[in-house]
Amino acid sequence: MLVLTRKTGEGIVIGNDIIIKVFEIEGDRVKIGIEAPKATKVLRLELYEDISQENKKAIDVTRDAVDKLFELF
Repeated sequence: MLVLTRKTGEGIVIGNDIIIKVFEIEGDRVKIGIEAPKATKVLRLELYEDISQENKKAIDVTRDAVDKLFELF
């Protein structure tokens, strides 16, 4: 993992088309702006983790259903 220190008004560039800018730092909170192509999904980490967890649960349910279906034969 790359760890950078940035001040208000500074930013970073990821690849050729993603820009992250620091707008405000107040206490332990940082307000950032993200410029990315519309086709690029930008999610908060905790939301991404929740979605991933739900997707894993859905896969497990599907596997259980298939296993139960094969038990019938």
